[in-house]
Amino acid sequence: QVQLVESGGGLVQAGGSLRLSCAASGRTFSSYTMGWFRQAPGKEREFVAAISTIGSSTNYVDSVKGRFTISRENAKNTVYLQMNSLKPEDTAVYYCAAGRLIFDNRRSDEYEYWGQGTQVTVSS
Repeated sequence: QVQLVESGGGLVQAGGSLRLSCAASGRTFSSYTMGWFRQAPGKEREFVAAISTIGSSTNYVDSVKGRFTISRENAKNTVYLQMNSLKPEDTAVYYCAAGRLIFDNRRSDEYEYWGQGTQVTVSS
């Protein structure tokens, strides 16, 4: 059982930055691949970023590459999403997810646990 709690969302102007955090329960956090997904109104849930169990590899959707950085601090059971140069099109609810047997970390259906989501709104 893993419980995920996101924080750090809010309202920011275009070009600004936010850092999202996802705090996980449990003693086996380091065995989970972690991902961030987002869903904008009227759109399907979209993969944003993923990080391997010890942070040795990362993956990003093309639209955020170079602007967003996913990282993890296993000693704190926390994964982060640093978002820079934010654009209005980044506006969405952002979800943290965890999974142990991940074959394609871009697929939402491969993750076992999900947080409640945190709203990110980027104004122009």
